[in-house]
Amino acid sequence: MTKVTLIGAGGKMGVRLTRNLQKTDYQVSYLEVSEEGIKRVQENGEQVSQPDQVIPDADMVVYAVPDIYIGNVCNQYVPMMKSGAVGVFLDPAAPLAGALPTREDIAYFAAHPSHPSVFNWEPDQQHHYDYFGGIGAKQSIVCALIQGEETDYQQGEALAKSIYAPVTVSHRITIEQMGILEPALSETFAAALVTKMKEAVDLVVAKGVPKDAAYDFFLGHVNIELALLFGQLPGGQFSDAAIKAIKIGEELIFKENWKDIFEDESVAAQIKAIT
Repeated sequence: MTKVTLIGAGGKMGVRLTRNLQKTDYQVSYLEVSEEGIKRVQENGEQVSQPDQVIPDADMVVYAVPDIYIGNVCNQYVPMMKSGAVGVFLDPAAPLAGALPTREDIAYFAAHPSHPSVFNWEPDQQHHYDYFGGIGAKQSIVCALIQGEETDYQQGEALAKSIYAPVTVSHRITIEQMGILEPALSETFAAALVTKMKEAVDLVVAKGVPKDAAYDFFLGHVNIELALLFGQLPGGQFSDAAIKAIKIGEELIFKENWKDIFEDESVAAQIKAIT
């Protein structure tokens, strides 16, 4: 039986992972340091272990820790891992920021959920509204082997499919590519755009348009625009008037150098800032 230690078991991600790990055959130990986190672990029906009692014996150690703390946590716990073990990280920030201690005798693996697509549909209403994923809604994941052997990747991917279940597709990419996806694409770019989209709707409401009308009109148009651009409506296309409006918007909203967000130097700066 594979032994797994979950660090940060009482955090937001840790709680989600705990509930899915409880459905598996992994032998899991849970680590948490905050009083609130320990309470959440106990509410999930588990007890908190001591690091020196479980990490040296673990086959896999999952670091479910916020990016700003990951460096200190790794420096504390990675030296305790046994030779041949796999350190599992939930996003690429720490590995790309150079926060992982040098250990040539262990493997490092990263996996991150894509979260359920805006085009996802679930017959069960409860699962349909599982926006984050990991409860009942289908989602894909991305996985990267940072260092180690092919068997280490297979171990890490199997664990990732369990903690993020139900998983439809597991995409194997490099850790550098994962950094382009997050933070660059999904947060620095997309989350910034979505934040401004919300501000735009609020502005329209402030100008007197009824809030419900503005929300319904905007979200419906976003839905059809995404469907047109991302191949959900084969043969569909914007109207001539919409194309003209798009060009006006691009000139008013975007800087000429906006694509620099995805260049290596910018991605590195973004990762440094969040870690």
